[in-house]
Amino acid sequence: MPSLDGKTVIITGGARGMGAATARSCVAAGARVLITDVLEGDGRATAEQLGDAARFVRHDVTSEDDWAAVVAAAHDTFGRVDGLVNNAGVAMGITIEDTELAEFERTLRINLTGTFLGMRAVLASLRKVGGGAVVNVSSAAGLTAVPYTSGYGASKWGVRGLTKVAALEFAADGIRVNSVHPGMVATPMTEESGAVTSDRGFPSAAAGRVGVPPEVAEANTFLLSEAATYITGAELAVDGGWSAGDAAMLRGGGPDGT
Repeated sequence: MPSLDGKTVIITGGARGMGAATARSCVAAGARVLITDVLEGDGRATAEQLGDAARFVRHDVTSEDDWAAVVAAAHDTFGRVDGLVNNAGVAMGITIEDTELAEFERTLRINLTGTFLGMRAVLASLRKVGGGAVVNVSSAAGLTAVPYTSGYGASKWGVRGLTKVAALEFAADGIRVNSVHPGMVATPMTEESGAVTSDRGFPSAAAGRVGVPPEVAEANTFLLSEAATYITGAELAVDGGWSAGDAAMLRGGGPDGT
């Protein structure tokens, strides 16, 4: 496992699912983590499970004041900030025609504006320690079109592009910025929505199954670590081959299934 010894990482949406798995992975690699979320009960429970290496702060990622408070809490508790995982997000599964403007804008604000605010909030702290790493969690829906995801897809494509802009702007300060693109992953959010089937099969992916949170978490941890010092502005698909092409063709033998 890559080492994060002595480093402090802020992880948004860290109460459960991929965020909680990322917190566990980072702590296992030697980091101290500040877990943030709007789900206070789950967030505090996750932090308590990780002991002295973790703390929880309630955090609305769309609030500039909350971001300032989170960065201050990281400094007060652990003395520094070395990394950020912008993981907090919401999903939607509805046609463009049926999507209300308010829901579209809410999704963009949480998924995309929250990522922008997070990178801006930690920039001075990362400069202070001589560099660091940011991982922005996008989606396979930020690499390929997925129907019924208008606000979600737009936000995740936006995260992908914003990541590349930040990678160029932050490079002179020794700060790396990359995006991770999970496919269908078995998390409380996807299971509650019914997107994950009971057998956890997923024929759209070459792997034929959904992912599990630790598989995304380990990719996030790698990108935060010194093992990835020459990687910035990259997009890492952790999707079982979903975005690589048509898995149905693989199983059927050709475009007509023959």
